[in-house]
Amino acid sequence: MSATLSSTKTAAALRRSARVSVELLLVLVAAAVALWVLGRMWSVVWPLIVGLLLTTLTWPLARFLRRRGWPPALAASVVTVLFLLFVAGIVTLIAVPVASQSGELSDGVAEGIEKLREWAAGPPLNINDAQISGGVDSAIARIKDSLGSMVTTLFTGVSTVLNGVVTAFLSLFLMFFFLKDGPRFLPWLARQLPGRLADDVPIVAARGWDTLGAFIRSQAFVGLLDAVFIGLGLWILGVPLVLPLAVLTFVSAFVPIVGALFAGLVAVLIALVSNGLTDALIVLAIILVVQQLEGNVFQPIIQSRGLGLHAAVVLLAVTLGASLAGVVGSLLAVPAAALIAVVWNYLREQLSDPPQEPETDDPHPGAATPS
Repeated sequence: MSATLSSTKTAAALRRSARVSVELLLVLVAAAVALWVLGRMWSVVWPLIVGLLLTTLTWPLARFLRRRGWPPALAASVVTVLFLLFVAGIVTLIAVPVASQSGELSDGVAEGIEKLREWAAGPPLNINDAQISGGVDSAIARIKDSLGSMVTTLFTGVSTVLNGVVTAFLSLFLMFFFLKDGPRFLPWLARQLPGRLADDVPIVAARGWDTLGAFIRSQAFVGLLDAVFIGLGLWILGVPLVLPLAVLTFVSAFVPIVGALFAGLVAVLIALVSNGLTDALIVLAIILVVQQLEGNVFQPIIQSRGLGLHAAVVLLAVTLGASLAGVVGSLLAVPAAALIAVVWNYLREQLSDPPQEPETDDPHPGAATPS
């Protein structure tokens, strides 16, 4: 005879499910409101995030100087100046070789265009000069027709560049103040919070700071691997500007997706105009292999170890961040996931029951056993 459902237990289960659903819905609404507020304040939040990331990168040197007795303001100033010199050195390392070989590269570009025209004129395309001229005229006409939208796009691009410059300056100033006054922030925060929050929030903030540092170190190591492998391939093929391209690859590793595409495109174009189509295809294959290894093997493993996240979580976080907020989302997805894990682990620690002491039959465990 089959058992019948208990109406009492079924009603209790439904009430519990309804209560959990309402509570979960309230949490989701609160999260949505927090994200909306964050979006409205993004012009301030984004420089703050960049400043924090830069501070995690430069804090070890500032900490070293402070431990040697340097005043906090002097240590922060020196580290900020050294960081600016480092950035200027990277730009110089890329720009000077490119400028010195610009004539050779321009000749290569012209030669590549001529080869492309000759290839298009032969079989199987058989495109003659008249058709090429007609295509050029048609392109010019389309450009004229879309001049208004191009002007709008140009102003949008200029506005984006100006916003980027403002963000960079704000981030540098915030980095200086974080380096100077960072160690005093947690004690100040503890004095401002009531009750138990004065203990919990500083602990979570300190763990989050360690997590951000691990993220920056892992990104730098992944970028170094990309730069070494791709630079080695370019050097073996005899592609010019190997060092600037390797430096560009390393720097672009801090900007997910777009950075790798930009650095790879530059390397392939230089290989095309200097070494020809065959070497350009080989360079493209090398970049694709390295990027696949980096995205699917190196980065998840390194970041999972440094951040305490599983490799699959890292991949899913980057995918979700890119789908929600593009490049910025993919950049912030992994540290955001790691910070969420920090908060979750701390909550688990606080909500978990203390371990039970093992029971013993001896009522006097500390007494000596008589001989």
